[in-house]
Amino acid sequence: MRVWSIPMRTRFRGITVREGVLFQDPDTGRWGEWSPFLDYDPAVSEPWLRCAEEAAAGDWPEPLRASVPVNVTVPAVGPQAAYDVVRRGGCRTAKVKVAEPGQTLADDLARVEAVRDALGPEGRVRVDANGGWPVEEAVAAVRALDRAAGGLEYVEQPCASVEDLARVRRRVDVPVAADESIRRAADPYRVRDLEAADIAVLKVQPLGGVRACLRIAEDIGLPVVVSSALESSVGIAAGVALAAALPELPHACGLATVQLLTDDVTVDPLLPVDGALPVRLPTVDPAALDRLSADPERVAAWEARLAAVRAVRQDRRS
Repeated sequence: MRVWSIPMRTRFRGITVREGVLFQDPDTGRWGEWSPFLDYDPAVSEPWLRCAEEAAAGDWPEPLRASVPVNVTVPAVGPQAAYDVVRRGGCRTAKVKVAEPGQTLADDLARVEAVRDALGPEGRVRVDANGGWPVEEAVAAVRALDRAAGGLEYVEQPCASVEDLARVRRRVDVPVAADESIRRAADPYRVRDLEAADIAVLKVQPLGGVRACLRIAEDIGLPVVVSSALESSVGIAAGVALAAALPELPHACGLATVQLLTDDVTVDPLLPVDGALPVRLPTVDPAALDRLSADPERVAAWEARLAAVRAVRQDRRS
């Protein structure tokens, strides 16, 4: 168990430092990543551990493709910074964070316009509100952002609840993608049953691993976009394995987020080349693990989290 800590290039999801754990399976020699966000309780963090264990065991399906198209992720930054992120990102699709607390729709519009300028007319723009709008505000914002972008590919999680997602979908022309309404829901198939989304966003750690996500993808019956949970390249490799194993992959995936970190735990980070990630296992770098090792207090905190997750498992078994 190695606990790592990597600063972010810019504040994202309210954090400036990303932490996580790498596990190595003594039999396979492979690594898995366990990196639930610090505010997640043991029950929520347990599927993340299953994903790490599956990865370390090497229990992934055979890939159906050699590379995976990806989008550049644009944090809730100003227009010039957003433009620069896209130009550095090397992708033809951009996912833009919107509905950031403390910001306005005018901020979102300026950011999306800058992203469109950076991509040019042929690039694809999608926005992610992380459930930040009520229904009426969502409808107005989606329509305005669609105009600013010259056409949105889709809007991700405009509202928090599945019911509100369905209401928005019936009132806008932009396709709706569900993320939190799948990965944080007691019933991930309620999105399907209420016809609340056109696209399913699957994140491999929160949903318990590659094979668990493949089952959800098959059962939910929607086109899938595989997205990251802001992992190191070890964690991103699991998302790439999922995207590579899907029967169809009509959209670019949100897996280019190693770009948001200032460093990585591998010799060969999973960074996009010509808008795609290769399907491969990155090599963990012992020197990087030493360089990025969390301080003893943080290591103790992660050990306590792991013990709490294992206690949750034991309670479920009994």
